[in-house]
Amino acid sequence: MSKPVVAIVGRPNVGKSTLFNRMAGGLVAIVENRPGVTRDRLYRDAEWLGRKFALIDTGGIEFKAEGTPIAAQMRKQAEVAMDEADVVIFVVDAQIAPTPDDELLARTLRRSGKPVLLVANKVENFEKAEGQLYEYLTLGLGEAIPISAVHGMNMGDLLDLVVSNLPETDGEDYDPDVVRISVIGRPNVGKSSLVNTMLGKERVIVSNIPGTTRDAIDTPFEFEGKHYILIDTAGMRRKGRIEELTEQYSVVRSLHAVDRSDVILMLLDATEGVTEQDKKIAGYAHEAGKAMVIVVNKWDLIEKDEKTINKFEKMIREELGFLQYAPTMFISAKTGQRVNKILELADFVVEQNSTRVTTATLNTLVREWVHLNPPPTDKGRRLKVLYLTQVGVKPPTFVFFVNDPELMHFSYKRYLENQLRKHFGFEGTPIRIVVRQKDEEKE
Repeated sequence: MSKPVVAIVGRPNVGKSTLFNRMAGGLVAIVENRPGVTRDRLYRDAEWLGRKFALIDTGGIEFKAEGTPIAAQMRKQAEVAMDEADVVIFVVDAQIAPTPDDELLARTLRRSGKPVLLVANKVENFEKAEGQLYEYLTLGLGEAIPISAVHGMNMGDLLDLVVSNLPETDGEDYDPDVVRISVIGRPNVGKSSLVNTMLGKERVIVSNIPGTTRDAIDTPFEFEGKHYILIDTAGMRRKGRIEELTEQYSVVRSLHAVDRSDVILMLLDATEGVTEQDKKIAGYAHEAGKAMVIVVNKWDLIEKDEKTINKFEKMIREELGFLQYAPTMFISAKTGQRVNKILELADFVVEQNSTRVTTATLNTLVREWVHLNPPPTDKGRRLKVLYLTQVGVKPPTFVFFVNDPELMHFSYKRYLENQLRKHFGFEGTPIRIVVRQKDEEKE
């Protein structure tokens, strides 16, 4: 099931990024913020009043075309937001009257038919705000909601309105035993070619079903008696007039597909290596806890010797440090090289993502791990690992009960994760570790 998308749009310097950071980092719960995941994000998974949504910041977008009129830029930005978002937050500067660019954005947003919340940022006196903002009624988007993103004023009311406008998420009718595979990546890395090659003559294709992801197609097929659904996100470039934003919003356009998937094929271009955009896309799938395979396409275009694969592997591990667990495949979607091995590996990592370990086995092993590598002391106090249990799958999630969670240093937590992987595999899946306090006297 995919999460709704909320996009923040507006002119430069109206406080879009400040609002984004306030909503994502202050009043809403961030799903995860693990070291090693790129921080240069346009998105955050967020939650308010029990509703989860993906929050998108259009701030910081760089337009490659020099001399492009700002009106054209803003129109393109609004078009992307309209196309991808379920709710749009349109931010204006409360300290000045509506500008021509505000009017242009408002006109574009009105045509979208999407819920648009007009938000007046930088309000200093909320008692006088109503009279101060009457000019914004001319934008035709209703009354402006006064806020101060810097100080967090009126954020609760804004988030209440956001949640009230989110669409209801419907479940899917697919059999739970069906493996759902998403192919994600930047534009032009070969997603369409890979999908077409995977859906070759040897596959029994049932039908093409429009998915909940905009422009994505769900294709159920059968191979060697197993049932799959291939979620193709490659068709997302239908609006050629927004070329400058296509690269930035390939992240946004992967959100729904990732959420609905069991396994992710993260496609890289062998001729370009790992880009910052690849890190953003892979980071979202990682944080969503999905099983993942890193697929390096266009391998046929690389001049190779006996060290080439090792060099690429090292580069990938250095650039995508948070995906040390994900196996890699080097393929050519064009020639079909090794594409026939993808489903086998996808099945394997899905199984790993669902692996359960008994509590008795875990506690026998954790005593051994602690004995071999005792936790370090902190100001004379030593961490004691009292109990370990697995509480979930997809991804595998473990709770370590300890005497004091503050004594659990990041390096020792990483050691425990490495031990879990050493003994049980968990290849191709992230692991979640939760540390909780437990009274020693009850042991």
